[in-house]
Amino acid sequence: MFQRKSITELLVWKDKKDRKPLILRGARQVGKTTLIELFSKEFDFFINLNLDIKKNYQIFEQNDDIKKIIQILFLEHNIPITTNKTVLLFIDEIQNSSDAIKLLRYFYEKAKNIYVIAAGSLLENLLIKNISYPVGRVEYLVLRPFSFEEFLMASNEEMLLKIHEEIPFPNYGHDKILKIFNEYCLIGGMPEIVKNYLKNKDLVLIKNIFNNLITTYLDDVEKYANKKTDVHIIRHVIQNSLRLAGDRIKFEGFGESNYKSKDIGEAFRTLEKTLLLQLNYPTTSVKVPLIENKKKSSKLQLLDTGILNYFAGIQNQILTSDNIDNVFEGKIAEHIVGQEIISANTSPLSKNTFWIKEKKQSNAEIDYIFQYMDLLIPIEVKLGKTGRLRSLMEFIDLCPHNYAVRVYSGELRIDKVKTIKGKKFFLMNLPFYLISKIEDYIEWLISAR
Repeated sequence: MFQRKSITELLVWKDKKDRKPLILRGARQVGKTTLIELFSKEFDFFINLNLDIKKNYQIFEQNDDIKKIIQILFLEHNIPITTNKTVLLFIDEIQNSSDAIKLLRYFYEKAKNIYVIAAGSLLENLLIKNISYPVGRVEYLVLRPFSFEEFLMASNEEMLLKIHEEIPFPNYGHDKILKIFNEYCLIGGMPEIVKNYLKNKDLVLIKNIFNNLITTYLDDVEKYANKKTDVHIIRHVIQNSLRLAGDRIKFEGFGESNYKSKDIGEAFRTLEKTLLLQLNYPTTSVKVPLIENKKKSSKLQLLDTGILNYFAGIQNQILTSDNIDNVFEGKIAEHIVGQEIISANTSPLSKNTFWIKEKKQSNAEIDYIFQYMDLLIPIEVKLGKTGRLRSLMEFIDLCPHNYAVRVYSGELRIDKVKTIKGKKFFLMNLPFYLISKIEDYIEWLISAR
């Protein structure tokens, strides 16, 4: 089992005085069950219920008394009912029982001595079916694919992990860690892919895993489609998202189809609930509050860059490239940066945003906007000289501060730069392998000036 950073979040949850049942969200195959098995070592007893199994979901279907349910579970697992030892109850695939979902509130109200975590890959879709959630009586945590830091952990790169924690990063480690980051960018962060690749270092062997992964997502469509026609539309959206990730998209005619904009939009909203993909909307803001403009076309972000690489057929381009900045017209570099930014946040509300200025005279676009305290920091993913960062400079001219970030394959450094209009600003050139620590580095940038 690979260690996950989310263990830290779970330990914080465990120690809360006002702890509530936790719903663990995440797409299929991101390692939710494995994470809980790791976490279970912190407890004296572990009850693992998979509600795909009939006898397990019947416990909730046939009983509505929480005390009776606890008695049944403790008896089944040889746990004394009067024990003062810690008990972790994990209810996996909880979407199979609406009764189990409704009963979560009673664990909070009447059984606070039991630590309850629930998970289910299709759990979010039950919102469509009007199942009552115990609002205010549960907490949420999102698990995503491996971040680069977790990839280093899985690779047993202890020395690199240690210096990765240093701020600023010592540049003597740049070449080695960049090489490993390019490997990570190539295969992505899906746990089974990472495990197989680190064991065999063979791209051919992971082909079937990628194929099976997408087949599983496509097979799931019938479980979260409202009607038969939705199945075809959602399948169409999944298949075309694999090749259009990183692009700005429109619902009308998506994937060269005749499907209506409304139907495509509904399919995307359904898939966003499963965390398979995300629609990132632009903002025109240069200062807080950061407001998305959902009237503008969004950028499509997939769950994992490795999936994008495989189905776009560009793994060989990454293998033979000295850097990822210009592979697939720069889409891969931008996509992995978005994945790393979002991986640092376990909130289900977390989303990436980009910036646009659309006028008749000129258009400008910045890859990502990151809110640090009351500042909106522009982030560009660019290869080449700083003088080419025209969109970023337009943003700096409009915003009330003088800090910006360029993510690239070079070493960490800070440049003093002028915009075309003459405004001085500090440009932090941040290597790809540090983007997951963007908040720490923005703090360092501002405090060091």
